[in-house]
Amino acid sequence: MHESNAFLQLVNSSFRFRLFMLMKLPSAFFAGVRVVSATDERSDVSVPYKWFTQNPFRSTYFACLAMAAEMSTGLLAMAQTWKRQPAVSMLVTGLEAAYHKKATGVTIFTCVQGKEIAEAVNLAVTTGEAQMIRVLSKGLTQSGELVAEFYITWSFKTKKI
Repeated sequence: MHESNAFLQLVNSSFRFRLFMLMKLPSAFFAGVRVVSATDERSDVSVPYKWFTQNPFRSTYFACLAMAAEMSTGLLAMAQTWKRQPAVSMLVTGLEAAYHKKATGVTIFTCVQGKEIAEAVNLAVTTGEAQMIRVLSKGLTQSGELVAEFYITWSFKTKKI
C-alpha cells in the first residue's frame, strides 16, 4: 500500500513543506509558490505577482506560472508515488499552455484529476508498463477569472531493482 496520506500531511503542513521546497525546489520557494490545499483528488497552488516573479510587461513571468501549474499536478502524482512499493518513478514528458489574461496578482492553479492520476500509477504498478497521463491545471485570479491553462503530461513507471 502507498502512503498518500503521509505525503498529503507533509504538503498541508506549511512549515514542513516550505522547508522541503527550500531544499528540493528553491526557485519555487523564492518565487513564493505555496500550497493552498491538497487532497487525494484535488490540489490548489498559488503564485504571487511580485518583484521576483515579474516580467518586463508587468505581469507574472510565464515560467513562474508554469512552476505553480506543474506543482498542482505533481502534488497529486507524488501523493501516489511517495514511498510506494514497488517504487514508481514519475517524470514530466510534455507541457502545453494557453494564456488568457495577464497575471497581475495572485494566481491559483487547480488540478482536480487526482483519481485519474491514481489509476495511472496503479496501472503502472500492476502491469509493469510505463503509463502516461495528460492532466489539466487551470490558473485563476482570486476573483475567479481564467489566467492560463496548462496541460502537463506525466509518465509513471515502476523502478527496476
